[in-house]
Amino acid sequence: MELLFYVAAAIALLSTALVVTSPNPVHALLYLVLSLLAVATTFFTLGAPFAGVLQVIVYAGAILVLFVFVVMMLNLGRRTTEQERIWLSPVAAAGPAILATVLLFMLGRVIMPDTTLTAAGLKTITAKDVGIILYGPYLLAVELASMLLLAGLVAAYHLGKSEQ
Repeated sequence: MELLFYVAAAIALLSTALVVTSPNPVHALLYLVLSLLAVATTFFTLGAPFAGVLQVIVYAGAILVLFVFVVMMLNLGRRTTEQERIWLSPVAAAGPAILATVLLFMLGRVIMPDTTLTAAGLKTITAKDVGIILYGPYLLAVELASMLLLAGLVAAYHLGKSEQ
């Protein structure tokens, strides 16, 4: 399990660096998906399956779908399509494919029932444990974060509504 943690952490670091340096937004999104899945894998190896599942559902699922729709909405015409065709060559997909294959291989070793690997963390953190911590000593931080998210939602509504 410790080996999986280090492999997933290395994949997360490498793919995150490629997100930042990739000139093509579609490639950056693919590297971001890989990075988020690798971070979820590190959560699983540390004994926090709830955080890992939330990482996959919220970030790798919902947020990335939103990013994909934004990229699709910003379609800039025929010139952009030709440029994407050049960028989306099989050679460009080799990096994410290799990193995803390594990550899937390591996850497969953990999922198989005959493995002798154990979690790298000291204990498994359940959803109840997360709730007790968030709504106990960190209640003020949770409330401040919710107010910040509400302010962002109101601002996004006012920026996005059409003027008639």
